[in-house]
Parts: sequence; C-alpha cells; structure tokens
Amino acid sequence: MIKSMTGYGKAEVDLPTGRIIVEIRSVNHRYGEIFVKLPRMFLPFENDIKKAVSQRLKRGKIEVFVQREESAGGTAGPAVNLPLARSYYRAFSSIREALGLAEEVSLALIAAQKDVMGVSESVAAPESVPEELMTAVQRATDSLDAMRSREGETLLDDLRKRRSLLSVIIDRVAERSPLVVAEFAARIKERVAQLALDSTVTDERLAQEVAIMADRCDITEELVRFNSHLQQFDETLALNEPVGRKLDFLLQEINREVNTIGSKANDAEIALCVVELKAELERIREQVQNIE
Repeated sequence: MIKSMTGYGKAEVDLPTGRIIVEIRSVNHRYGEIFVKLPRMFLPFENDIKKAVSQRLKRGKIEVFVQREESAGGTAGPAVNLPLARSYYRAFSSIREALGLAEEVSLALIAAQKDVMGVSESVAAPESVPEELMTAVQRATDSLDAMRSREGETLLDDLRKRRSLLSVIIDRVAERSPLVVAEFAARIKERVAQLALDSTVTDERLAQEVAIMADRCDITEELVRFNSHLQQFDETLALNEPVGRKLDFLLQEINREVNTIGSKANDAEIALCVVELKAELERIREQVQNIE
C-alpha cells in the first residue's frame, strides 16, 4: 500500500486528575527521524515512545508532542524543597554570624532562592501513567497513519496515470525506431558507395563502418530495459510495504535508458519523445519523494 510521508494525528486520554494530549506530525525526509517533546514527568518514557512510533512509521521526519493538562479539581500546587531551604538558611546564618550582622535571616530571603519554591505536578498512579501515555501515542499514530494512507491513495492514482503516459510515449519511440534504422541503412549504403571509390579502403574497413553506424542507431536493448523497469515499477506499487526508495531507484534506471535512447537515436521525432519522457519522469520523481 502506498503511503504519503506527510500527515498529522492527535489523540487524548483522560486521567483521574486531567488528560494526556499527544500530537504527531510528519513531513518528507530521506530517512526516518523521530523527535519527541515531553513534559518532565514523562521523560523516562521517551525511548518507549520512539520505539512505538518507529514500528509503524518507517520514513519521514516525525515529531511527537506530548502535553499533560490538569483538570479543574487537580491537585497541582506549590512545592517546597526543604533540604535546599535548610541549606540556604545555614549558609545565610553563617554569613550573618561571620559579619556580625544583627538582621535575622528572613523567610522571604530563603523563599526567593532558586529551586526552593516550585509547582508540584499531580500525576496518576505511577504504574498507570505509562499505559495511558502509550495508549495516547498509539491512537495519535493511528490517526496520522490513516491520513498518510488516504494521501497515499491519491498519489497512487496519479502515479498510475503518469506511468501509463510513459508507455504511450515509449510506444511512439518503438514505432519510430525501425524507420530510424532504415534511414541509417540508407546512409550506410551511401557511405559504402563513397568508400568503395577509394581503392585504399579494404573490405574489413567497410564492414567496420557498417557495424559502427548500425550500433549507433539501434535502441532495441534500451527499449527492452525501459519496459522491464516499467513492469518492476508496477509490481512495486502493488507491494504492501514502504516502497519510496525502491521507486526512486527504478526512476533513476528508467531515466538512464531515456538518456541513452536520446543519444543513440539521432532523430528529431525520437528527440521530442525523449523530452516528453524526461519531463514526465521528473513529475513522477517529485511525487515519489512524498512516498514512505
């Protein structure tokens, strides 16, 4: 099944004290890269999230955003780092005594120090949070994958139409090819006649000239390989796996045959067909860049 590398998915899972929201988006990329942005409390599960996503999505730049929202009745509130507060108190008291200051160490001074005061984050039972988190990740991935599949269907329809057009154009080349060979044969006869007037030209030289000119205009092998690559292209489109890289490789091979046809068949009509083929191959290549 053809899938696009572009998509977006979102899922929410309720917790006793709020909810987990997971958003995931992907764009084109040559390889598979996953970036995860998490609240601090979920950092231990970053690798689990990457593993779960990578099992479903093989290519693309994938970004996962996880949020945790408190419900109205949540228990988030101020948190005090008492060990740190005591350390600050002892430090300030030592300074006070050493300098002989009369001013007492105040609560306001201690509370103003970095990391003494903070906000606690209420969470569900530790054993339940990972399960709910991974459920949200899975649902968001499902949503993204569904969008990628829908876009993939559109891409597949377009690729099949363009692939059919390639066949139409190459058939025109194949029809023209024998005429090109005939025209070259006429030129060979003319060339042979000219060389025959030269008494220094041997039969071996004449045979050489004929072989060289015939080889230059014969594109039979290129046409066979072109159609073989097209057949492989069709078979690849039908595979139930990521095929973007394989399609890209096949397009390179097809383009190579087109270039050879253009250089060997020194013919205006075939040259025009080559231009059309290369233009259509470029359009196909642009579409293939979107495929997983």
